[in-house]
Amino acid sequence: DICNMAGSKRQQQFSKLIQKEVSHIFQHEFSAEFLGKLVTVTDVSMSPDLGLARVYISIFPINASESAIEFLNSVKPRVRGKLGRAIGKDVRVIPELAFFLDRTAETGSRMDSIIDSLDIPESKGPEED
Repeated sequence: DICNMAGSKRQQQFSKLIQKEVSHIFQHEFSAEFLGKLVTVTDVSMSPDLGLARVYISIFPINASESAIEFLNSVKPRVRGKLGRAIGKDVRVIPELAFFLDRTAETGSRMDSIIDSLDIPESKGPEED
């Protein structure tokens, strides 16, 4: 229905704004804590009421993931405060933040190594039979 489409478009726009701003905050506020790590905000999904932002984060090297997520959870009020200062004039409510590990790259890397380890015999083309 048209109401739902408008809502989801608003959710998408808001998601992109949050993604951009949270990335910016990470880059400028926490570069020292993330030294030697590549921390990327890969996606943000908004609840229908725009009150909760699920922030998906990719961390490299992968073995630093758990500690980085723990750190982000410990500074969540600071991140939300900075987010509020960045977008407060554009929105009514600053969403609560929930950080999640985006394991897409990790899964892809694992798939690559599984594929590389397979012993697949060269196939003969139809003309060689």
